Amino acid sequence: MIGILGGMGTQAGLDFCNKLAMINRGKIDQEYPLFMLYNKSNIPGRPTSISVHAASSSDILGRPQNLNKYNKVLKSLTEGCISLQKSCCKFIVIPCNTAHYWYDDLQKKIRIPIINMPKEVYLHTKKNCKKKSKIGLLATEGTLKTGVYNRFFDKGFSLINPKKSLQISSVNKAIKYVKMGKIKDAEIAIKPAVNYLVKMKCKKIVLGCTELPIAIFAFKSFKNIKKSKIFLDPNLILANVSMKKYKSYPSHHFVRLLISSLEKLISRLPPHASKSVFSLPKHTP
Repeated sequence: MIGILGGMGTQAGLDFCNKLAMINRGKIDQEYPLFMLYNKSNIPGRPTSISVHAASSSDILGRPQNLNKYNKVLKSLTEGCISLQKSCCKFIVIPCNTAHYWYDDLQKKIRIPIINMPKEVYLHTKKNCKKKSKIGLLATEGTLKTGVYNRFFDKGFSLINPKKSLQISSVNKAIKYVKMGKIKDAEIAIKPAVNYLVKMKCKKIVLGCTELPIAIFAFKSFKNIKKSKIFLDPNLILANVSMKKYKSYPSHHFVRLLISSLEKLISRLPPHASKSVFSLPKHTP
């Protein structure tokens, strides 16, 4: 079972679940992936908990200046992951870019793997773009400060951010609108930042805040840009990686086949026999 630590924000977690189901459409309910969403919306605010020295272009993330705030978020993230771990999830995903600032310390506290979303976006980009290409990044100020994307992309690409004025008037505003459920307003707000990165000749634009794909893909006014496939949606990339990992577990197909065979067998038995003889155990692939 896939464990999903959501609530950062809630819309982003639901968006990930929807994409997970969309890329693995089944003809019947039993063919969809098993996953558990923990919408832990009480995790302290990530941007307000980050007070860091700007990250350099290296493997080292910006370091927290306020360890108390940092540890409060880490504690809450850990509690959420432990709950999913106890629920027999095989691995965990976190559909929140900024939360990956805590990734290294969080993984040390959890036995099962946590998929690193920024790393997976980088690996996807590496397969599809030439080295040294300009890659645009739209993200929260917290994500930009911590360098969770610079950590990977600075190895082979030129990462371009919107200028400060656009970050405030366009990106921040769009993210806020999505959290408020004002999707159309969010789409209008994000346009200037997208247009800036297109003019900068970015080959791809990473939507490095999980609210942004909701704003951009909800309506059709980005029609021409969308056709170019310029956008990289971390939630969609994470969903694809999750499905590959989910299907890699050897027991997955066997157990489903076994359950399906038993159900067919039960359906052929007389009512009194099926009630008294069979009781299917719960199973978590």
